[in-house]
Amino acid sequence: LPEGCDRNVTVRAGDTCDKISAANSVSTYQLAAVNSKVIDSGCDNLAIGEVLCLGIKGQDCKVTHVVKGGETCHDIAKAAGITEKTLLANNPNLGSDCSKYTGEVLCTAKTIYVKNT
Repeated sequence: LPEGCDRNVTVRAGDTCDKISAANSVSTYQLAAVNSKVIDSGCDNLAIGEVLCLGIKGQDCKVTHVVKGGETCHDIAKAAGITEKTLLANNPNLGSDCSKYTGEVLCTAKTIYVKNT
């Protein structure tokens, strides 16, 4: 597990990145980023019994939302009481069209957790 891992989960049969993220209040982006040495970009290499880190201490967004069909980034940000800028900063994988990401788990916290490198 990465240094500073604050919480983790063991992969079970039938798990997907979105399913793990939704069940554990972690964004799909954060799950992939924290486990980038283990999970491939398509998240199709999960192994049953594998332990994944859910978040790094001090950088762990636990406020999440699962994108529903037809939702826009504006809709999601407004419902969460945050700006679209904050939503997109915490979910840099989105671009600006959230409606393409039905089922994706997004960080909807007021704090920006994703650090630009």
